Amino acid sequence: MAERKVIVESSVGLHARPAATFVQTAAKAPIDITVGKPGRPPVSAKSILSILALDVRNGEVIVIHADGDGADQVLDELAAIVSVP
Repeated sequence: MAERKVIVESSVGLHARPAATFVQTAAKAPIDITVGKPGRPPVSAKSILSILALDVRNGEVIVIHADGDGADQVLDELAAIVSVP
C-alpha cells in the first residue's frame, strides 16, 4: 500500500472546487484510495460527502493511501491537487 502525507495548501482547504477535483481524480482510478487526517479513520477518496465531512482546512496534513497498480501515480496526482494554493 502506497501512502502520501500532504499539507493542504488551498485557501479553502479540501472543500468546494478542490474537493470536487480530488474526488473526480480518485474516481477515475480503478484502485482503492482513502484519505484522512492523522489519528482519525480514513474515508473513501471517491466520496465527495466523505471528503467534505473530514473538514480539512488550509495548513492541515492529510494522509492519502492507495492500493493497486498505478497507486504511486494516482497519489502524486492527488497530492498535487491539494498542494495548489
